[in-house]
Amino acid sequence: MSEDTNELGDKGGESLHDSVPVTGMYKDWFLDYASYVILERAVPAIEDGLKPVQRRILHAMKEMDDGRFNKVANIIGQSMQYHPHGDASIGDAIVNLGQKDLLIETQGNWGDVRTGDGAAAARYIEARLSKFALEVVFNPQTTEWQLSYDGRKREPVTLPVKFPLLLAQGVDGIAVGLSTKILPHNFCELIAGSICVLKGQKTTILPDFPTGGLADFSEYNEGLRGGRVKVRARIEEEDNKTLLIKDIPFGTTTNSLIDSIIKANDKGKIKIKKVVDNTAKDVEIQVQLAPGQSPDMTIDALYAFTDCEVSISPNACVIIDEKPVFLSVNEMLAYNTQLTKELLRRELEIRKGELMEKLLFSSLEKIFIENRIYRDIEECTTWESVLETIDRGLDPYKPDFYREITTEDIVRLTEIKIKRISKFDAFKADELMRRLQDELKEVNHHLNHLTEYAISYYENLLHKYGKGRERRTEIRAFDTIEATVVAANNAKLYVNRQDGFVGYGLKKDEFVCDCSDLDDVIVIRRDGVCVVTRIQEKGFVGKDILYVGIFRKGDERMVYNLVYLDGASGRSMVKRFQVLGVTRDREYDLTKGTKGSKVTYLTANPNGEAEIVSVSLTQGSKARVKVFDFDFSTVEIRGRGAGGNILTKYPVRKIQFKMQGASTLGGLDIYYDASIGRLNTDQRGRKIGNFLGEDKIIVFYKNGDYELTSFELTNRYEAAQVLLIEKFDPQKVVSAVYYDGASKTYYVKRFLIETSTMNKKFNVVSDHRQSYLQVVSTDKQPQVRIVIKKGKESEEQEYDLDMLIDVKGWKAIGNKISSYPVEEISMLHNSEPEEEENDEDDEELEIGSQVDFKIEKEKGENDEEQLGLF
Repeated sequence: MSEDTNELGDKGGESLHDSVPVTGMYKDWFLDYASYVILERAVPAIEDGLKPVQRRILHAMKEMDDGRFNKVANIIGQSMQYHPHGDASIGDAIVNLGQKDLLIETQGNWGDVRTGDGAAAARYIEARLSKFALEVVFNPQTTEWQLSYDGRKREPVTLPVKFPLLLAQGVDGIAVGLSTKILPHNFCELIAGSICVLKGQKTTILPDFPTGGLADFSEYNEGLRGGRVKVRARIEEEDNKTLLIKDIPFGTTTNSLIDSIIKANDKGKIKIKKVVDNTAKDVEIQVQLAPGQSPDMTIDALYAFTDCEVSISPNACVIIDEKPVFLSVNEMLAYNTQLTKELLRRELEIRKGELMEKLLFSSLEKIFIENRIYRDIEECTTWESVLETIDRGLDPYKPDFYREITTEDIVRLTEIKIKRISKFDAFKADELMRRLQDELKEVNHHLNHLTEYAISYYENLLHKYGKGRERRTEIRAFDTIEATVVAANNAKLYVNRQDGFVGYGLKKDEFVCDCSDLDDVIVIRRDGVCVVTRIQEKGFVGKDILYVGIFRKGDERMVYNLVYLDGASGRSMVKRFQVLGVTRDREYDLTKGTKGSKVTYLTANPNGEAEIVSVSLTQGSKARVKVFDFDFSTVEIRGRGAGGNILTKYPVRKIQFKMQGASTLGGLDIYYDASIGRLNTDQRGRKIGNFLGEDKIIVFYKNGDYELTSFELTNRYEAAQVLLIEKFDPQKVVSAVYYDGASKTYYVKRFLIETSTMNKKFNVVSDHRQSYLQVVSTDKQPQVRIVIKKGKESEEQEYDLDMLIDVKGWKAIGNKISSYPVEEISMLHNSEPEEEENDEDDEELEIGSQVDFKIEKEKGENDEEQLGLF
């Protein structure tokens, strides 16, 4: 028994001694697996921009290529000789390549990247290599080869692609602990960029998506990690009740976009009545708005809450020398351009060698025949003597050849047929050698001027294949959309003032206003505490609520007029303040914070209004005048923490509203940012005026339309089509020059704006579809410069438009501006300052004159100011 035990123990000891720890196995195997996935599956090689499966597919298609279409199922079968991962991955990769419409010509139903529809089964669809692929991708002479996975076939290590294919197609791959995302770029722009690289110029290339749309590349960061691209759908306003989505963002489909719109509508973020997908040849998604919804606000909401705007984070990673490397897209372009230049050099060197060999053999052939060396071998009895005789006959000419004459060369001479010798034409042989020498001279010239040759090569590619590959994605600068501003009012705000609750679930309590579930709520209590909190179903904010409303961060127009009793001194203090930025759920004291302080009067004024109130003192007070009026416009607007001014030091019985006052903030300066087509108050772009309540904006478009709009910051304008945007003055005369498409003549007209309908477009040019507005102005004395054609000469003239035609109706045709053909028309800007700029000082004086008396500061504590009345 003991012997058996020892024997087992010895065996067990040997087993433990020879074992390998699992942790070591995991480390080695996992690293091998990760390296394999990175190098062989997910990340493309920089040389040809292809993943292994794509490279093997293209190689298999080249082997099968006979100019005709092949069934994709057959291509998959051929590719499986090189790719050991099954037919599914190969089929998906072929469809992906085919949908990019660059290397593969397709036939049949290959799906649609816009709608997300998949391709038909592989047995139904066909493909072949495109002419571009055959010219740019393949060259067996410059290809480095390796054995396939089973050792039976040869496959390329990388294909000799003479084009930045990686950047043109883009790539997306996820490996183990590593990912890559290179966005597709425009074919023509890549070629132009490569030419710039060859010329030593700096390049900046930006992505171009096959789905079109609008894109903001301000944070692209050349495609490196940390960059971001914002892409938007192109949304057009068909009418006041209907929006049309024409292009969709890259990475989305019409189905996913519609689903996101329906989801946002269900959550109440937007309010729409119906979504209809009319996509056929072109994308068109019709969004029908709910009654009372603003098209501009809905467009912003679509961008804020749906897939109409998506953010893409690029991560440019490629394989260089079997290692993953992070490069910018401009560095990749430079690398591929130099690689193309090197491949072109190698092709020229190969061609040079071929031409020199042809010249050499043609010369040998001519010498062999003309000198009748072939007759000298008739008496030779052995093969060795034949070769020796020919070699001896060539001896006098050997110094003229660029290399030594080998046995293989002599053997080739012996293979010349008698028929060829008998029909040998020395003139034709010389002509052939002359052509070969000319071509060799050309090749040597290209090698000596390789950069110019590479530039010519790229220009030829652009000429042959650039048509129809113009940029689809429009480059824009996007404005930042505040979700809380554009969210639809999907809830109602209620308040229980006594118990201190606010929320959208208190339906039995006092209704405050419509709101969104994204809004913040501001509350001011009787004890002088102000708090801002996120809206919820039911939230406790403190008892005895005086005011509750929707809080807008940074709203400088909202002014609060407040009177409070200071518990320490017994004085009634008055203040006007704004609440611009706060920490959510933090309590701010609007009084001095002393015990017994309380608010006795409070109003919230969305446009800075300052009312007049009647103040009644108690009967027992020592003041001579116990009832007096106070105008809030005499108090300056300060921060929420200011102590305020002394209203009275006597006890106050009540304060009552007496008269509504005007705004003390003056008008609102509105600016127009032409880069994004939006209004703002941040001094971005051109100032278009100072606006009050009912003021309007007039916009003229290039197609001849004009419209009146409000000065809401949510208004949207198609910046590329805007010809003139300014503050509307109904007394200003509009001077316009337009082109009539029917008569192909320029007309001038002057008119007043007689319409008053808001957000409706009216056309002031002729109805012909080729008619357009050339220039428009509201200056008092507008001038234009016109270049006209008189015979063979051009003549420049200047006209005062107010002298050419009288003011007529806006529907009038107008007068011809010239009887001669017009080559150019441009507006001459008036050097006189506009009245709008001079009005600012006047407005400031008017505002200042409203202050009836100055408040003298009391030399004391807590920044108090005494009115000096009581």
